[in-house]
Amino acid sequence: MRLFAAVLPPQDVSDELALRVAELRRLPGASELRWTGVPGWHFTLAFYGEVDDDVVPELSERLERAARRTPSFPLAVRGGGEFGHGRALWAGASGELPALRLLAERAEAAGRKAGVEMGEHRRYKAHLTVARSREAVDVGPYLEVLDGFTSRTWSVEELALVRSNLPVSGVPGEQPRYEVVGRWALGGAG
Repeated sequence: MRLFAAVLPPQDVSDELALRVAELRRLPGASELRWTGVPGWHFTLAFYGEVDDDVVPELSERLERAARRTPSFPLAVRGGGEFGHGRALWAGASGELPALRLLAERAEAAGRKAGVEMGEHRRYKAHLTVARSREAVDVGPYLEVLDGFTSRTWSVEELALVRSNLPVSGVPGEQPRYEVVGRWALGGAG
């Protein structure tokens, strides 16, 4: 299974962001980008890649422990940025970012301790990808629109383990499909 740990925004927050992304999609050159869909919006905490089925129970147990040790915290979707000269356009976050970063570190550690090959550790940067491109793109106009965006603040109450089903190669507009395979309450919430 291709898995990652994530924080999922509530539907109303995704709906707010969708209205702003609709503005972005009307900008010149927007058709050159591959836009992600609302069902796939998430803040990745740790990417595990392909995980053997027999590792999932231990990974799940360790993620549950990480969630229990992390109190709930406030978060909002805010602003935006890019990776790779416009190859990824994303919405950012505001709120209790140190808590989000700590949860990401714990999710990464859970993977390592469960025996998942995690690769090189990188400093966590909270982002929710809204579009991608195979080529470098000037996303300046898109960032200007995202700069003025802040969603309502919500309380992050859970950590999710998500399965990523990759799109069929060569099918135009095909998106990855995401399926939540585990949810754990933060700090005993819920």
